[in-house]
Amino acid sequence: MTNLQQAFSPDSFRQNAHTLVDLLADYLESAQNQTLESVIPYQEPDDSLAYWQADYEQGAGSIEGFFKKTIEKSMHLHHPRYMGHQVTPPLPITAIASMLSGLLNNGMAVYEMGLVSNPLERILSELLAKKIGFNNNASGILTSGGTLANLTALLAARAAKTDVWEDGTNEKLAVMVSEEAHYCIDRAARIMGMGSEGIIKIPTNEKRQIRTDLLEKYYNKATEKGFRVICIVGSACSTSTGSYDNLAEIGNFAQKHNLWFHADGAHGGAVIFSEKYKHKVIGIEQADSVVIDWHKMLMTPALATALIFKRDENSFQTFQQKAQYLWSNQESKDWFNSGKRTFECTKLMMSVKIYSILKAHGEQIFSENVEYLHDLAEKFAVLVKARLNFELAIEPESNIVCFRLTPSDTNLNELNSAIRKQLLQEGKFYIVQTTLKENVYLRVSLMNPLTTETDLNALLDEIERIGNQIFGE
Repeated sequence: MTNLQQAFSPDSFRQNAHTLVDLLADYLESAQNQTLESVIPYQEPDDSLAYWQADYEQGAGSIEGFFKKTIEKSMHLHHPRYMGHQVTPPLPITAIASMLSGLLNNGMAVYEMGLVSNPLERILSELLAKKIGFNNNASGILTSGGTLANLTALLAARAAKTDVWEDGTNEKLAVMVSEEAHYCIDRAARIMGMGSEGIIKIPTNEKRQIRTDLLEKYYNKATEKGFRVICIVGSACSTSTGSYDNLAEIGNFAQKHNLWFHADGAHGGAVIFSEKYKHKVIGIEQADSVVIDWHKMLMTPALATALIFKRDENSFQTFQQKAQYLWSNQESKDWFNSGKRTFECTKLMMSVKIYSILKAHGEQIFSENVEYLHDLAEKFAVLVKARLNFELAIEPESNIVCFRLTPSDTNLNELNSAIRKQLLQEGKFYIVQTTLKENVYLRVSLMNPLTTETDLNALLDEIERIGNQIFGE
């Protein structure tokens, strides 16, 4: 048997797969019971590069050794004291589904290459459309992340409001967004040639929500400058603070001025699964397009993002190109040929991973996770306010909480930045920081449903310890 033939050996695959599953099960156990003490085994970038460079120079060797090193050197999202970025600890069943889809490797631009994943994608899109409140005319796609989904939505807005795709334009197009909107909206508008002036950023209130009372003013100013506003974006929720914009009022404004209304629910749109919290996105049903990340509060491995259109035809207008080797009729509305509606041609079988959750655990697990994480954020806010020398930036609206240590007679920005740096280096917790109105705050995204109040109190204790240590120097 040649080396190439051996590489495809079913017996070798079976052995390596069993080895990896055992290692990952051990990792899950040690992370959950916290015998794995380090949440992040932080190394400086150059040191990490040197480590892996040395490993590479050793050449081929033990695959089990590589698996172990990868687990040891990675961020441990399944540890209850991971509270950093908005990335979920995926459900274990999705790792098994990832192995399935990874080996089958059925790209899905055309139906023949997506015999399973294209129908599953349609079912999942219809599920989200129903939860959003759209009717049977709605349609959707899965794509690789919120950034690409938001860009696709803005391109759909342009296709619906202009003839730029075919004719080009010298018109100055613009989009209205909150100043707290995710940076990918700004990036998308620049990619589309709108420039910095075509990104009309609306100030926010004390809760970091877009000020809907200023929409008319900013719209009129843009019009007077010769801009044609084609779209307004509502955040559900914002990245820095987890604040939900008033989508109902944005929807009314969009309807008044015949604008495309896009709801960026990449993170917080998951509340559509929760009876308790879906009131936070009242008005989302008015949107022309909605983005929701399955890989945030819906426990799916990255990347897996849904883009749902209120009107099916809009999803086909965005990319109208001929590709005779893929499909015979570009004009036909084939839900089963996903390449007609996405940037990607070859696309991961991401629907298989999501669908595995529904088959293994049922739809209810999504609402359970969303509600636990939102409830936990409210409890954490109470813990913060109960302690002297701590303050909240705002009352949390989602599973994101911004707070800081506030002892007197010290530079609070420098202190809290130093606390975050030491937490990172020690690795017992993982949190991040953000800057709000030039003030540095510590920021947690509570993504792990195994995180408890005990862990949150321990985090506050650790921050106080480090703060006293730094403040006393």
